[in-house]
Amino acid sequence: MIGFSFLLSAMLITADPQVFHAQGEMAGEVSPTSVILQSRLTSVAKLTDGDLAGVAGTARFEWSTHEDFRSSRMTNWIQATPENDFIVKVQIDELQPATKYYYRLLFGATREAIQTGPTCSFQTLQGATGTDEVSFVVVTGMNYMSFHYGKVKQGKRTGKGAYQGADKPLGFPALATIANMKPNFFVGTGDNVYYDSHDDREATELVDLRRKWHEQFAQPRFVELFRHVPTYWEKDDHDHRFNDCDCAGSRPPRSDLGIRTFREQVPIVNPEDPQAKTYRTYRVNRHLQIWLVEGRDYRSPNKMPDGPNKTLWGAEQISWLKQTLTNSNATWKLLISPTPMVGPDDAYKIDNHTNHKGFRREGRAFFDWIKEQRLDQQGFHVLCGDRHWQYHSVDPTGIEEFSSGALVDSNSRLGRNPGDPKSTDPGATIKQLHTQSKASGGFLKVTVRKDGSIHFEFFDENGVRLYDTVKPPPNR
Repeated sequence: MIGFSFLLSAMLITADPQVFHAQGEMAGEVSPTSVILQSRLTSVAKLTDGDLAGVAGTARFEWSTHEDFRSSRMTNWIQATPENDFIVKVQIDELQPATKYYYRLLFGATREAIQTGPTCSFQTLQGATGTDEVSFVVVTGMNYMSFHYGKVKQGKRTGKGAYQGADKPLGFPALATIANMKPNFFVGTGDNVYYDSHDDREATELVDLRRKWHEQFAQPRFVELFRHVPTYWEKDDHDHRFNDCDCAGSRPPRSDLGIRTFREQVPIVNPEDPQAKTYRTYRVNRHLQIWLVEGRDYRSPNKMPDGPNKTLWGAEQISWLKQTLTNSNATWKLLISPTPMVGPDDAYKIDNHTNHKGFRREGRAFFDWIKEQRLDQQGFHVLCGDRHWQYHSVDPTGIEEFSSGALVDSNSRLGRNPGDPKSTDPGATIKQLHTQSKASGGFLKVTVRKDGSIHFEFFDENGVRLYDTVKPPPNR
């Protein structure tokens, strides 16, 4: 609690009481030599009437390799305006690999009324020659409304299933658990917010889409976690448009609005590059490379019959994915996907690579290619979000998948097992090494050790380890 009190005090001490940064700061897309820093200027210090109103002003980031900010450098001034939702965001380049950096926000209504935010930090990636241990967490299903207000009935929140702990105002307990683990980075695989909340706070227009992000990131545990843990973000259906959506049709929110809002609200692309792709890969160190893919922007209509012309990823992304995978000599090649590729999943769905009337052909063709290139013997695994339960599954090809499960208890459920006639694997061809026997929130933690071994661990939101497995470096 001391950390949160200090943080709130730092936000409240201000020469101009009308300018705050109630969502804190966030570092994103850390590479060996660059980072994107982000904050948002607000007119209130905490959630007010269900939102955080933005305020016009100016800001810049100061950064240094020293905690006392000696020999620091500063970005140019950035204007917070209604057009960018009062978000200030900048990419910093020419950093040193494997280096801890400290940064802080300088902000105010004008340059003559500047305040200084709390000290934050991030560490750049080691790059291809580094061998130090690295860990990260993978999450999905951060359902704000179900956590705070419970289940929906006839368009109203009932309170049933809502979190009841005295620490509820701080936000999701799993975030405190993650912060205590001090991972090197955090991956949100999508469903980071839920536009389609099916209640009186359903979001279809820009002002409401933005509000979903404001209320999420205003939770003190998010602010505290992201002070020192950098982020990578993917989007899925609920933070693109609505459940199992594609790009087709005019039902609000429109696809282009969902795409634009996502790029605005999280530090995923350089704000100076409007053409930047949201699929990318990062060489973390000698032993680890991660791929983050885009699952919504390029997909064919979900209802299109499956076949050679139906795609979830798009031809350009598939070509990039294959090229970068074959070029990698990392010990572990981890594809982080917003949606599952192995499962099993619910049979009725048609929006991912496991679904028989979805994009199964593309998924199987990609796995066949992985086998042809022998990448399954070179450390290739899939980590996925979307599904509301944790599992470790082995595809008939031998390719393994780890599903992070929903972050919060109220958004969790039990999954489909191999052999279930209501699953995508009624013939029980998938080998499932772990699946939850009791529904709970939680996350996946991955640690790559100095010796090249990798440790996968599933935790519940309170840090109880539910399953783990360690794999030695693959023989080449």
